[in-house]
Parts: sequence; C-alpha cells; structure tokens
Amino acid sequence: MSGAHRLGKFLVVGGAGVVLNNAALYAFYQMLRLPLVVASTLAVTLAIGNNFVLNDRWTFGQGRHADSLRRFLRFSLVSLAGLAITTATLWALVTFLNVPFLVANVVGIGLSTGSNFVANLNWTWSGSGEQ
Repeated sequence: MSGAHRLGKFLVVGGAGVVLNNAALYAFYQMLRLPLVVASTLAVTLAIGNNFVLNDRWTFGQGRHADSLRRFLRFSLVSLAGLAITTATLWALVTFLNVPFLVANVVGIGLSTGSNFVANLNWTWSGSGEQ
C-alpha cells in the first residue's frame, strides 16, 4: 500500500476520532461539568482506544496478529505525546485567547496529527508488511 493511501486511511480514522473526542469532550465538560483538562483527558483516552482498533485493523491491516498488545502500548505512548500537545493547546487557547473549547480542541488535534502519523508509521507499525 502506498504511503499516501495509508495516510488517507490514517486521516479518516483520525477524523472519526475527532468526532468521538469532541462529542465526549462536550458531554464531559458541558453536561457533566468536569474540569476542562479532566474532560479533555477522558475524551482523548476514548479516542485513543477507538483509533488504535481502527488503525490496527484497517489502516495497517494487522487483524488479530499476536503483537496487538505491543502495538497498543506503542500507540498509547505515541498518543500520550499527542494528548500533551492537544490538551496544552486547548487549555492555552481557551484560557488566554477565549477561543471556544471545541475549536481549540480541533486546533490541538491538528497540531498533533503529523507527529502521531510519523511516529506510528515508523515505530508502532514498523513491521506491518508493505511499509
């Protein structure tokens, strides 16, 4: 599979993750009134699990391969860096610039997407066949 095709799949999965993340963030922050950073952390955690399963099965075609736990741990570590970028961006934009929280969240996700793809391609799924 070409790098562009794989990137396209990664972005589709990421788009689904953004929808899940924003819906969960809205529910946790607006409806349950959790603190913004807590709400963001929970929302990102849900999106990480969703995105791992979809990327593992579809983007990188791993199915139920025996190394799923290793890949999940690596994906989670890469995602933690994305979580830090997303949450820091969200907090800063909301706190200092009064950007609406869902807009700030999307900006943060956008900032972390490129580094997440490169790290996952070269580390998490480095042995996924048609690199």
